[in-house]
Order: sequence, then C-alpha cells, then structure tokens
Amino acid sequence: MVFKKLLGAMGVGGPSVDTVLADEPVLPGGGVTGQVHLEGGSSDAEIEQIVLELVARVEAEGHEDEHEASVVFERVAVGGGFRLDAGERRGVPFSFALPWETPVTELHGQPLGIALGVRTELHIAGARDKGDLDPLRVGPLPAQEAVLEALGQLGYGFRSADLELGHIRGTGQQLPFYQEIELSPPPQLAHAANEVELTLLASPSGVEVVLEADRRGGLFSSGEDVVNRHFVRHDEITGADWISKVDGWGRLLVEQHGAHAAYSHGESHHGGFHHGDGHRSSGPGVGTAVAAGAAGVAVGVAGGLVAAEVVDEIGDAFEEEEEEGGED
Repeated sequence: MVFKKLLGAMGVGGPSVDTVLADEPVLPGGGVTGQVHLEGGSSDAEIEQIVLELVARVEAEGHEDEHEASVVFERVAVGGGFRLDAGERRGVPFSFALPWETPVTELHGQPLGIALGVRTELHIAGARDKGDLDPLRVGPLPAQEAVLEALGQLGYGFRSADLELGHIRGTGQQLPFYQEIELSPPPQLAHAANEVELTLLASPSGVEVVLEADRRGGLFSSGEDVVNRHFVRHDEITGADWISKVDGWGRLLVEQHGAHAAYSHGESHHGGFHHGDGHRSSGPGVGTAVAAGAAGVAVGVAGGLVAAEVVDEIGDAFEEEEEEGGED
C-alpha cells in the first residue's frame, strides 16, 4: 500500500514523495529495501536530506486511562544533497537494517493487527515535512516462529497482539515499547491461569521469551501475575524438541507458584493457534516442521482477523494523528 501526500510545508506546487517498500515481509534485524520516488513541483528545490522513520502505534497508560500514541523508534538518512528540478522525477533506492526488537506484524501472511509503518521525511531548504507513510510487514525469526508453533500445538489460543509502552524488568529490552501476544491457556493449564501473555525480544544472539500468566484467584487468595523468562539461541533451532521445551515452560509457570492441580500433557491438542472464542480451527498440519510453514498457526490467526481491514486502517490511524497533532 502506498500513501502519497503533497508536502504541505512547501505549499501548493511543491515536491511530492512516494516511498515504495519491497513486497516481501522482512525479519527483525533484517534489511528493509525500497525506493523513494520524488516528483518536482512547479519550481526547483534543494533536497537536503531524505529521512525514513520507523513508527509504531502503542498502548500507553496515563494517569486515568489507556490511550494510543505514535512512537518513532528508528530514523535513517537514505539520501539528499541534490537539486530536484521542477517536474523532475527521481528515484532514490535505499536499504537499512531493522532493529532486532522490531515487532512481528504477521504470521504466515496473516496480520496480527500491529500498526507499524515507514514514514518519509524530506528536508528542503531548511524546512522539513513528513511525506507518505507505508505499512511495514515484519515476519517472525525462526526462533520466534518455533516458540509460537509449539504453543499452538500445545493448545494455547491466540486472542490478540498489541504494543505496550514501557520496559519489562529483568530483560535486555532496548526499544521504549514491547510486543505482547495474549493467549488463552490450554485446557491443561486453564485451572491455574486466566490468560498467558507472551513477549519475544530478539537480539543478535537469540530471543528472550517472557511468559506471564494471570493466575486465577482462589476462595482464600487473590489472583496474581506470574512471570518467567527463557532464552533461545538462534543457533539451537534445528533439531530441538520444541514441544517438550515449551511444555516445560508451561509447567514452570504453575509449579513455581504453588499450583497443586496436575499439568498434564497426556492429551493431544493439534489445532494450532485459534482465536479465543472457544472454537478450534481445523486447519492442516500443525505438526508440520516450522521450516515447512507449520500451517496451523496461520489458520488460527486468520480466524480472528480480517487481513485487508487491518492493513487499510494502519495508514489512516497515523494520518489522523498527524492532522490532530499538527506540526512537531
């Protein structure tokens, strides 16, 4: 999707910008490629700098309520230092690396509802203006996908995903926000938890896995949040028994905090991620190897989202905030 916007700071007849990203989703820590297309207005213009901003829509908790806000988490200069003649058309190719903690926006082509975009900013003759905004598609790293696939096979259900402003204590988090994937617990853990929240923080060496369970309160005790952390190296993906590993993490959530009911892996749950509505998806092959696609995760996520609607609304959300907020 491409959004073209006449640069308001330049006035009527000023240059216009149209940034086009590569079609394929990128991975955290991977390279973003594309081209900035410029078209000169009614007069010549000195393009001092072209800057690309990575912007995310996050949930921010205020004193009284929770609201959404835009956060710029990376700025990259990709060109500039040239004259753009009136009516001239010029393309500026670019390539830059995503931060490792960039949120995952889709699984197997199905969007998670995360609003992430690349915004183009032109610096012209001492002025600057934000041009167009393009949704950024980010897929999971193999380590992230392995964890998600294992959770799906164990019967965890996908509910939603969002970005939370703030830091997770005890982690190596670098960005000012983190991605949180909300899951319904599998039947064998439902007695102990209302919900399980998952965060996958990637780094050059691996992925920090943060699992938080909203524990059910008993007759004489109140519910409390239970958190544990694990680390998965990028080089340990192949050959690992991810079902057993992730099943052990679920056991730990219960055992560390004194749950007495047994956590049994005796039942087989092979529906993959499913939307938290009580209906398990009947898609193919959750047991398929992660490298081959593991279709069960994507089938379940698709059940709770309408891909076209999510993608179309991302740009609208950013542009509405720009209009309401005015100039920086």
